[in-house]
Amino acid sequence: MAFLTLNDNQQLYYSRIAGADQKNTHLPVLVFLHEGLGCHAMWKGFPEALCQQTGCPGLVYDRIGYGQSSPLLSERTVHYMHDYALKELPQVLDALLPEQSYILVGHSDGGSISLIFAAEQPARMKGAIVEAAHVFVEDITVDGIAVADKAWEKGKLAGLNKYHGDKTAQIFKAWSATWLTPWFKHWNIEYLLPSIKAPLLVIQGVDDQYGSIKQVDAIKDKSAGEASKLFIEGCGHSPHMDKPDEIIAAMAAFIEGLL
Repeated sequence: MAFLTLNDNQQLYYSRIAGADQKNTHLPVLVFLHEGLGCHAMWKGFPEALCQQTGCPGLVYDRIGYGQSSPLLSERTVHYMHDYALKELPQVLDALLPEQSYILVGHSDGGSISLIFAAEQPARMKGAIVEAAHVFVEDITVDGIAVADKAWEKGKLAGLNKYHGDKTAQIFKAWSATWLTPWFKHWNIEYLLPSIKAPLLVIQGVDDQYGSIKQVDAIKDKSAGEASKLFIEGCGHSPHMDKPDEIIAAMAAFIEGLL
């Protein structure tokens, strides 16, 4: 296990994935950003499979509050994804990939965080793949989270304890309570999309229970750079889990086009 000490002395867990040629540093690093209830372990073997397919090295980490990283120190605000994108992620990249180029691969919250970061136009970022990302709050999102919150109260999501340990209740409620709070319905990051110049691949499952195709259309239509959209039939919020072969092929083709 490896840990990075952040500026506030919190410990962030991360792991690296070797590329096809560990001595060849010209390939960008694939940086994986997990979903709102996820962590590095919940990606399963997907990061390794994508790195193997592309030859690129990888970096997977648990954001603060998740997995093996330190717990949250305070309640979330409407800016919580901005904090992860503009405070935590730059520290991770500067410390662990100080001179290397990279491509972000973000799922759900991780996708939104990727977009916020991409709007800063970082020089070493070659592109981003965002899967089931949100840029505004929809009724379907709130309704889906309300269903998950009720399931939590009935003890049906106890499996999360395997991944987050004694932080599980804290991180679940940080997620559900934030999205279900009336003031969060006004959260919207469409304003920053015109600042994104890096190429994007925008993926969403057709049956996503947390968002509609309006999210994908907004990202594609409002981003300044080239953005390709991909809808996956027969899957919900996690296409990389439901259709891994199809998603790896699509992501690998996008990455190859950036090299």
